[in-house]
Amino acid sequence: MTAETIIRIAAKGDGVTESGRHVTGAVTGDTVGEDGTIAPGPHHIEPPCRHFGTCGGCQLQQADEDALRQFVTERVAFAAESQGIEVGELLSTHLSPPRTRRRATLHGLKAGKGAVLGFREGRSNRIVDMHECHILAPELFSLVKPLRKLIAAYAGKGPVDVSLTLADQGVDCSLKGFVAEGLAATEALLDFARDHALARLSTDQGYGAETVWEPEPATTTLGNIPVGLPQNSFLQPTSDGEAVLVGDARDFLEGATTIADLFAGLGTFAFSLADSAKALAVEAAREAHLACKSAANSRGLPVHALHRDLFRNPLTAEETGKFGAIVLDPPRAGAREQVAQIAQGTASRVAYISCNPSSWARDAKVLVDAGFKLEKLRPVGQFRWSTHVELTSYFTR
Repeated sequence: MTAETIIRIAAKGDGVTESGRHVTGAVTGDTVGEDGTIAPGPHHIEPPCRHFGTCGGCQLQQADEDALRQFVTERVAFAAESQGIEVGELLSTHLSPPRTRRRATLHGLKAGKGAVLGFREGRSNRIVDMHECHILAPELFSLVKPLRKLIAAYAGKGPVDVSLTLADQGVDCSLKGFVAEGLAATEALLDFARDHALARLSTDQGYGAETVWEPEPATTTLGNIPVGLPQNSFLQPTSDGEAVLVGDARDFLEGATTIADLFAGLGTFAFSLADSAKALAVEAAREAHLACKSAANSRGLPVHALHRDLFRNPLTAEETGKFGAIVLDPPRAGAREQVAQIAQGTASRVAYISCNPSSWARDAKVLVDAGFKLEKLRPVGQFRWSTHVELTSYFTR
C-alpha cells in the first residue's frame, strides 16, 4: 500500500482516503503512510488547547477553518444526497467563533485534597481537569477555578455535574449531586453566588433543582422579548448561531401571516416571527411552555402557546393546513410523526431547523415525496471543533 491522501473528514471525525481508509486525527489534505503515520497537509494545524486529544469536548481542533467548514458543509450536503434530495440553493456555511458557547455541562469530583472539573475524556468517564478552554464563553470559563475550589471544600465523595448557562442577568449555575451539609456549606454556596454575580444558583440532590440564589427572575431574550428561563432549559448553544437560525426562518417565511412553531421550546422562533405574523408555539415540556405563554401574555403579543406532545399527538394534516407557514425545530430524533401529518395536508411552506442531519434527511425525504421542493439549505456549526452539526432548510410545494 502506498501513501494516500485524505480527501474528506467523516461524520465521526476520522480522515478518509480515496480508497475509503479511515484515519483518526487526519484532516483533508494530509498524507497517510502504510504504517498509519500522518504527514500534515496544508489544512492541518496545531490544536490551540493543551487538553485536545484527551478532552472529549472537541474532536477537530487540528483542522483549519477551511477544513472545518468543508466538514460541516459536507455533513449536511451528503445527508440530502443520501436520500436523493435535490438542493435548490446551498447557502453559505456558518461556523460559530471560538469562546462563544453559552451553555455547557461540566463534571467535577473530589480528588485528594483538591478536585477536578472539566469535560470527560472521549469514550471515558474520566474527567479532564480543565485549565483552559477555547469553546466556552469567557463568562462560563471564569467560573471553573472557583467552582473547583467549592467542590474540593464542600462537595461529597460522589460526582458533581455542573450545568452553566449564560442568562440575561449573568450565569445560571446548577450543581447536581452537590449536597450542602451544614451551615458552612450553605453559606459558602451563597457567598459563591454573590461573589460571582450569578443570575441563579441551584442544587439538585436527586429530587429536582432547588434554587439557592436568584436575586431576580432569570430570563433569556428571544426576539427582543425577555422570557423566563426555567431550570435546565434548552437554548441554542451560541448567540451567533441562534441569530443565523432565526434570520433564516424569518427570510424563508417572509410574508406569512400565520405561522405554527412546532417543538417551540421557550419560543426562540415564535417571538422573532411575531412582529409580522400570528404564531402558534407548540411545546411538550411544561415549564418551557409556561414560560413562553407568560412572556407572550404579559406583553400582549400575537403568540399563542399550546402544551402538546408532538411525538404522541402531532398536529393533524387538517390542522397544519390552516397555517400560512410552519417552522419546526425538533430534538435529535427528528419529527417523523409530525412530518407525516404535514406531508398529508395542504401546508405549502416549511422551515425545518435540525440538529441532526441524518434524522432531518429521513424527514426531508417524506416531504419531497409528498411534493415539496427543498429550496434552500444552510449548514451550521455551532458546536465548534466537534462532529455535531446543525442546519436550516426551506421547503415549498
